[in-house]
Amino acid sequence: MTRCTHMNSDTVREVTPSAKGCEECLKTGSWWVHLRLCRECGHVGCCDQSPNRHATAHFQETGHPIMEGYDPPEGWGWCYADGIEVDLPDQTPQQGPIPRFF
Repeated sequence: MTRCTHMNSDTVREVTPSAKGCEECLKTGSWWVHLRLCRECGHVGCCDQSPNRHATAHFQETGHPIMEGYDPPEGWGWCYADGIEVDLPDQTPQQGPIPRFF
């Protein structure tokens, strides 16, 4: 069984969400399916089922490995670096989102 090696105080923090929806989609007028919250910096991006996959793009650009299911707070996390689901110590209170439907 694979174990995440990225669950530490540098990568899993209490964060303030950067937006009330996918930060990039809100700027471009695009839509999303679900939201993901970076637990290192608070970036809110859209999931891989969304057309723009901004959460994965954020990981690829920054290397921030741990995200939280955030639409609504879903109680699970994902480590992009290890490709596995992780147990988060807490959930981030939701500040939105602004609904976006296709």
